[in-house]
Amino acid sequence: MQWETVIGLEIHAQLSTQSKIFSGSATTFGAEPNTQASLVDLGMPGTLPVLNAEAVRMACKFGLAIDAEIAEKNVFARKNYFYPDLPKGYQTSQMDHPIVGKGHLDITLEDGSTCRIGITRAHLEEDAGKSLHEDFHGMSGIDLNRAGTPLLEIVSEPDIRSAKEAVAYVKAIHALVRYLGICDGNMAEGSLRCDCNVSVRPKGQAEFGTRAEIKNVNSFRFIEKAINHEVQRQIELIEDGGKVVQETRLYDPNKDETRSMRSKEEANDYRYFPCPDLLPVVIEQSFLDEVRASLPELPGQKRERFEREFGLSTYDASVLSASREMADYFEQVYATCGDAKLAANWVMGELSSLLNKEGLDIEQSPVPAEHLGGMILRIKDDTISGKIAKMVFEAMAAGEGSADEIIEKKGLKQVTDSGAIEAMLDEVLAANAEQVEQYRASDEAKRGKMFGFFVGQAMKASKGKANPGQVNQLLKKKLEG
Repeated sequence: MQWETVIGLEIHAQLSTQSKIFSGSATTFGAEPNTQASLVDLGMPGTLPVLNAEAVRMACKFGLAIDAEIAEKNVFARKNYFYPDLPKGYQTSQMDHPIVGKGHLDITLEDGSTCRIGITRAHLEEDAGKSLHEDFHGMSGIDLNRAGTPLLEIVSEPDIRSAKEAVAYVKAIHALVRYLGICDGNMAEGSLRCDCNVSVRPKGQAEFGTRAEIKNVNSFRFIEKAINHEVQRQIELIEDGGKVVQETRLYDPNKDETRSMRSKEEANDYRYFPCPDLLPVVIEQSFLDEVRASLPELPGQKRERFEREFGLSTYDASVLSASREMADYFEQVYATCGDAKLAANWVMGELSSLLNKEGLDIEQSPVPAEHLGGMILRIKDDTISGKIAKMVFEAMAAGEGSADEIIEKKGLKQVTDSGAIEAMLDEVLAANAEQVEQYRASDEAKRGKMFGFFVGQAMKASKGKANPGQVNQLLKKKLEG
């Protein structure tokens, strides 16, 4: 039997506000445990929450960016459940009246094709604290610093059909919230977490299968691996005569498997009711107009502009616009050198390879964008060859200065004087007279292979400084003469 995977994702993006959603407590990551939890965060008697206006602004920014409906009136509700790191015994969230309604996001897949994923809603809520299970002699420790941190929960439609599509969607959300400046997207610190709802059904069946939810997956790689494992688990279970149970599961990256945590709760299990301490939030059109005017150029718009203005392929434009920092770096390189294709090749090639090797983000690049653009200028004006450029790039990465300084200091300027190149070629041919005779006595097919030998000898003799184009042209003339 052929099976179809159905996936819906719930992404929790921690909003980059200076204080929590209902109190003035700081949201700084890494503080000493329980030093950033106020009486409001703890739900102590007599305290009242005050809504953070900046969290509302950030949610509206996201809603406008995904072309979603923004609720003129949205309501906070209490989601009741007991857990040790939930000090109030309930989470203040939104249920029936979320701030962001239906929208969509277009994603680009690895083969260059695009597809549209529907977004059901995005709502504001407070985060819970954190349970710590190490170094407490068999007990758990509770850190409530995170309690009350503002979250935007982004719920997709069940439109995703593979683990790779799921990763592409999460990457697109990750890029979008960073472009908007509403979330730093640091998955290692829990700033962006994903719950994956996964089910399978026979191909062609309209009805959805029973889903399992994989909680709190915090890396792109783990999202793909967790979904693939869960899909395989469900298919094998059904084919062996079993039934998938609706439940919450945890992904264990060490064993590359999902395991059951608890049965999956329904909305009515949480006994939602409107929060009596918070008034409904009314969004005025003038406020939305102000937020819309503050939106930056979004990833999709930037990709289209890179294709239109710079003539880049969809793939190149997608890679370069994947993060705001990468796009800004590329545009700075282009502004210096004026050649979009060369700038794209060097940013996606040598620079990205260096950053991956060193484990650095683009904003930590040891090669400033102006220096890379300056080096590309020296390639364009034939001061250096592409081969020498790699040596210059390595020196720039080592902090030895700009391209011009390195070329001057190391004597790397390309030889373009035809007379000097001809004299050098004469020496090379004289030193390889036997190969010259063989070349001239050979047919066209063999000559093609032998020509590379003479080019190599010529570049070796010039220590890589001779202009390759001139070497090829003059060498062909001399060998044919």
